[in-house]
Amino acid sequence: MDKVTVDEVDAVDRSQRAPPRRRFRDLPGPPTVPFFGNALAIDPTSAHEQFAAWAEKYGPYYRLRVGPRPLLVISDHEVIASVLRDRPLRFRRPTNSGTIIREMGFEEGLFFANDEVWKRQRRMVMAALDPGHVKAFFPMLLTVAERLRGRWEKAARAGTEIDLQADLMRYTVDVVAGLAFGTDVNTLESDADVIQRHLNMIFPALGRRVLSPFPYWRYFKRPADRALERSVREVRAAIETFVAAAKERLREDPARRERPGNLLEAMIVAAEESGAAADSDVAGNVFVMLIAGEDTTANTLAWLLDFLHRHPEAMARARDEVRQVVPDLAALTLNSLSELRYVDACIQETLRLKPVAPLLPSQAIADTTVGDVDVPAGTYVVGLMRRDSLDERHFADPMRFDPERWLAEGATASRSPARVSMPFGAGARLCPGRYLSLVEMKIAIATVLANFEIERVGTRDGSPARELLIFAMAPVGLRMKLKPGAGRVEARSP
Repeated sequence: MDKVTVDEVDAVDRSQRAPPRRRFRDLPGPPTVPFFGNALAIDPTSAHEQFAAWAEKYGPYYRLRVGPRPLLVISDHEVIASVLRDRPLRFRRPTNSGTIIREMGFEEGLFFANDEVWKRQRRMVMAALDPGHVKAFFPMLLTVAERLRGRWEKAARAGTEIDLQADLMRYTVDVVAGLAFGTDVNTLESDADVIQRHLNMIFPALGRRVLSPFPYWRYFKRPADRALERSVREVRAAIETFVAAAKERLREDPARRERPGNLLEAMIVAAEESGAAADSDVAGNVFVMLIAGEDTTANTLAWLLDFLHRHPEAMARARDEVRQVVPDLAALTLNSLSELRYVDACIQETLRLKPVAPLLPSQAIADTTVGDVDVPAGTYVVGLMRRDSLDERHFADPMRFDPERWLAEGATASRSPARVSMPFGAGARLCPGRYLSLVEMKIAIATVLANFEIERVGTRDGSPARELLIFAMAPVGLRMKLKPGAGRVEARSP
């Protein structure tokens, strides 16, 4: 009888303890049709809801196919977190996203880039978005907030309803253009919305093309594709203008290199100092700031105001906190914003219930394992970012808007809400604009709650706002009616 070594015994013991691994092709999933796979069954504007419904039927791991592309869909937040943390070593951004962006006529930017391009750009963008630079740009944020207050004061005095998402997108476009690019487009006061209109053409096209089983636009153009090309030309021209103006300011005033006046200038300086990033990298990230900085923050603010109106106790507590911590918005600072703990909890709870990115895709670089599933190289791994956030195993009464859960003792422990809800992602590819977005949201909410009473937020027919997935998940048809608040205070432009 052969001798059995200790190592062999340990190996047998480990194999008995380890759960059996599954093959990707053996996973359950909805039926496919030839060539298209599941593509014909997917509506890009509600894909997040369809994917969640399939998870209820097929479990936390299931497979899809969109044309030739295999998709592994997962909803276990711990497995999703492990995939996100393993970027960029084991997983990357889906390569077709970058291809589509380049076909549209834009450079990838940090959000879509991979490999060496991502590494080259990351340092530049992170340097431009660090808290120190945001602090320097803070007066511009207050200027835009004052314009938002002025626009909504006119509506309150006239008793007219506000198209909530449209106005909040004006706010975020003005912030991005002013704070990030040094360009005062002032859509809040002028009603100009050229960039916004063209971005609204680009977002839906990006979503449709990412989920398309066949790149038809490479072979023939529909009227919508020709309209998209016109919008791309307009946005590219605006980006070139932003970059040229920033470079001219740096040439005329070399001292700005030490203290850049906006994020674009900071990116240009960081790119030049690194010696690796190119003008195309800067332009690509201007585009990313426009698409990521407009919809995501505006949509979250719209959902938040809807939640606050439907929960009067939360509204009253948030309003009282704002008026106590910031009695004079002209004196608002980053430090005072950090004291708005309940407002922050309201934002986190909104992001849990209505994450702007409910689907987060990655792509396996090589053959690997996700959870207990063996996944071939090139497989798209799609994380359902909201499913566990709405599961009673992780949250008591999970569908309830309850900011208190973010203030409870132990909220930073291993089972904290933040470990389940990951609206900004995780790992090295955590959203670099997270800090700026939270600052924007707190300033906007402080402006509203300090100056107005919210009379109504809702759709025209009173039904809940429908979720629409167009790059970011947006509410459809939310309108707001305000009246001047008894304790109103004005923020003066610095």
